[in-house]
Amino acid sequence: MAFEIGIMTFGEVTEDPKTGELPSPRQRVRETIEQAKVADEVGLDVFGVGEHHRSDFVGSAPAILLAAAAEATERIRLTSSVTVLGSEDPVRVWEQFATIDLLSRGRAEIIAGRGSYTESFPLFGYDLSDYADLFREKLDLLLKIRERNPVTWQGRLRAPLVDADIAPRADGDGLPIWVGVGGSPASAISTGKLGLPMALALLLGPITFHEQTVELYRASAEEAGHDAAALPISINTHGYVGRTSQSARDVMYPYFAKGMAENNHQRGQGFPLPRMTFDGQASPRAGLLVGSSQEVIDKLLTYHELYGLNRAIIQMGFGGMPQKEHLEAIERLGTEVAPVVRREVARAGVAA
Repeated sequence: MAFEIGIMTFGEVTEDPKTGELPSPRQRVRETIEQAKVADEVGLDVFGVGEHHRSDFVGSAPAILLAAAAEATERIRLTSSVTVLGSEDPVRVWEQFATIDLLSRGRAEIIAGRGSYTESFPLFGYDLSDYADLFREKLDLLLKIRERNPVTWQGRLRAPLVDADIAPRADGDGLPIWVGVGGSPASAISTGKLGLPMALALLLGPITFHEQTVELYRASAEEAGHDAAALPISINTHGYVGRTSQSARDVMYPYFAKGMAENNHQRGQGFPLPRMTFDGQASPRAGLLVGSSQEVIDKLLTYHELYGLNRAIIQMGFGGMPQKEHLEAIERLGTEVAPVVRREVARAGVAA
């Protein structure tokens, strides 16, 4: 299985810690599409847009941004990262992403998750006490929609469907559906039982953080009769590819720290990140993918060796990094990092 490398964004609208300037939502939206276009041009495999419903993000409608990206790109896969499925309607999610799939000639996919941010639940009239049940029930419906049309379905938290004609169908009638997992053992086990690809999220922590998560996922998949070795796993984490190790850290830190303080949690509950802590998270045994091209190559290969990963999606530019620096890092990731990682993973697979 080929190793895929991509980028993702939530489109933060954050005051620049160096200049004090606040980008407009229009600027961030246009920059998001430019990031997708450059990622496509330099040969990256995946472009993702995450979902938030707050004024310091422009990613409240990822499907619209991905549809625009579909028209601006030629080959890169287009994914949500993630779709907060518990507060969405699975019928509408399918319709939107099947349309993106048609626009992009078969390049759309969905990463469905519970959502670590919960502002969308009261916004759309859902009770947070149903948080886990909403996700399970709606994922079941989304999978049924992918499996057949028309669809008959009944649950507890959504109106039933009887011979419902849900259109359009995706290009070729298939649409990859991943499940985003933040580290919950129960989530890993349920995803394995369903035989769905798993997208791991790692904000901060050791590079080994998800070892048990992956073990539980694969054991659950095998027990349910799935070929665990054939199920894709990705890591979604923060990073930045710089000219040198030091410059990468110097460029990323002020914006990442700003994002952690202002965007990472609900307003007023920021996460302070001293430089020493950040540098520790950039070390070889920690999770951030930040450094020179060679450092990022080495860490991606370590991730692959630890987890048997098939994909890595890096959130670069978190905290409102200026577009110039962001695009430079995307270009390095596509031209200097990705070809080497793909070659080394393929070589290791042949040797095995």
